[in-house]
Parts: sequence; C-alpha cells; structure tokens
Amino acid sequence: MESVMMLYPPMASLVEKVGSRYLLVNLVARRARDIANEADEAGERLEKKPVSTAIDEVYSGRLTVEKDHG
Repeated sequence: MESVMMLYPPMASLVEKVGSRYLLVNLVARRARDIANEADEAGERLEKKPVSTAIDEVYSGRLTVEKDHG
C-alpha cells in the first residue's frame, strides 16, 4: 500500500487565505527570499527553511496579500 504524504498546513487552506495558487506561490517565494536575505545580512543561521517560515506566516495570518483598491 502506498503511503500518502499529508501536507501541513493543507494547501486548500492556504489558497483560501490568499485567493489563488498563483498568488500563494508568489507571496511565499517573495517572503522566503526576504527571510533568507535578512538572515544572511545579519549573519544568522536559520533553524527552519525560509519557505516553511513563509508558509507558516500565511497560515497564521501574519502574511497576507495586499488588495488593490483601484
């Protein structure tokens, strides 16, 4: 029997918070780059991968997409 890998947090929950997979990928990638650059500039070693940290921020609501009101 094949094992099924469960993702946490669930992809559907993340997409729901952002609006689309496209926005989610771009938001997480941009934030992950920022996290990595900030750590590098400060000479810090990260305990978690920057992408994991960015995903956690989206899931917790600390990182959101800014809506265009124009």
